[in-house]
Amino acid sequence: MLREVEARPVAGIPVALLIFLGFLGGIALVVTGARTSEPLFILGGLATAVIMLFCLPGLFTVAPNEAKVLTLFGTYKGTAKAAGLWFANPFMTKKSVSLRVRNFETNKLKVNDLRSNPVDIGAIVVWRVIDTAEAVFEVNDYVQYVSMQSESALRTLASAHPYDAHGTGDIALSTHQTEVNKGLLDALHERFAKAGVEVIEARISHLAYAQEIAAAMLQRQQASAIVAARQTIVEGAVGMVEQALEALSAKNIVTLDDERKAAMVSNLLVVLCSDRAAQPVVNTGTLYS
Repeated sequence: MLREVEARPVAGIPVALLIFLGFLGGIALVVTGARTSEPLFILGGLATAVIMLFCLPGLFTVAPNEAKVLTLFGTYKGTAKAAGLWFANPFMTKKSVSLRVRNFETNKLKVNDLRSNPVDIGAIVVWRVIDTAEAVFEVNDYVQYVSMQSESALRTLASAHPYDAHGTGDIALSTHQTEVNKGLLDALHERFAKAGVEVIEARISHLAYAQEIAAAMLQRQQASAIVAARQTIVEGAVGMVEQALEALSAKNIVTLDDERKAAMVSNLLVVLCSDRAAQPVVNTGTLYS
């Protein structure tokens, strides 16, 4: 596996001046030879001008947050990262590689979660190239590689977790975003290592049940919410009834036998747990009738 090596090209501004002056000098020799009918001057001037033009492709610029990968006849010679004008062997191929931070959003993928429910999921991946040699030579197209591996890692992650936990303690896609995003980030780190790419951030950007089951799952979520609410209401009602009976006994307001206590508990639970307002009934008889 190739690793990045720092290239040390020659400063380009002095070389550019030499090429310019050499070319002008070659033209001047050609003109002088033509005036004096000296073939050696003409040949020397043409040779000088051709050599200067031949050296011109050796000049190259490196922009900020950019690198140039240098290869000579198929052999990697190093990477130039310092911004500026530089000169290297004219026979070298100079491939530009951006070192800027990039963000990529996957397509909305339809994946079966851990319980085989189809879900639509998407993610945003923020990345950059940190090893230009690996990015250029270890994979065919590192941009396409990032795209394909991001979607593959997202599919694997979605199929390993359920959409909802439903109280089982599992890491769910919808409720454990921190753990899910960390799992996606770790998976991408492992996949991108061979391509010289660093993952800066990875997070889920879209998550929903697939359209064909969305209505059914919404009803299920509503039912779960209703059951949870009812459970809380019942627990609170039981506590209030218990407090009421204890207060009545402690203050000796009224003495109730077990049958009357049961009737009172029943009435209080109906009032407290009903989803509609209770209708009062006025007792105009005795205490128990």
